[in-house]
Amino acid sequence: MKFFSRLYEQRLEKIIRKDDSSLPTHIVLIITESDLLEKRSPLRILDFITWCRKYSINILTIYVSLIDLDTAIKGQVYNELVTCLTETLQDVDAGIDLLSFDGKIENVKNGGTSSMQINISLGYGGKKELTKAFREIMSEVRSGKLKPGDIDGSAIEQHLLIKYEPDLVIRSGGKRLADFLIWQSVYSEIYFTDVSWVNLRKLDFLRALRDYQKRQRRFGK
Repeated sequence: MKFFSRLYEQRLEKIIRKDDSSLPTHIVLIITESDLLEKRSPLRILDFITWCRKYSINILTIYVSLIDLDTAIKGQVYNELVTCLTETLQDVDAGIDLLSFDGKIENVKNGGTSSMQINISLGYGGKKELTKAFREIMSEVRSGKLKPGDIDGSAIEQHLLIKYEPDLVIRSGGKRLADFLIWQSVYSEIYFTDVSWVNLRKLDFLRALRDYQKRQRRFGK
């Protein structure tokens, strides 16, 4: 079975390479906190980064959804996730930013000469991000720095934590999207996999890329 899977994987790689100009440059991966704490999850993250780098996907954003918990328990889970991620990514050649569930950004690692940027959001969803942006805009209006008539899409985008618009959003092992990057992903392509995160194979990743290539993006038009 592995032999045939490998043959199919090689075939997909050849097909994808023939049209590599149509590959995404920014991928969002959505997983849960239980996925991340699985024993094999750190290695799978490193695999996923390697796959992205191989296909010149220079921006990878990982959203880890957190279930509603008591504040103390949520803090404990958050600390475990941060430890898991920092240990996993310490040797990765990329710029790495971490977004906490209260909306703070921490630069975990400078990219140096690397062209790859990795953003990790731990439970900081789109509703919180937009609420924060609107509060900041209203504060600027009250202080006279911004006129109400000047509030447009560009003004809102300036207050968003993640400026990049994803081309492809991959949701592994689930059928529902999180509320992550509500504004930024309005024209993104969405891909669901039935495979759980820790069981995600390179073949599944290639299928997502090939599916993306075959779509005709209209960007709302």
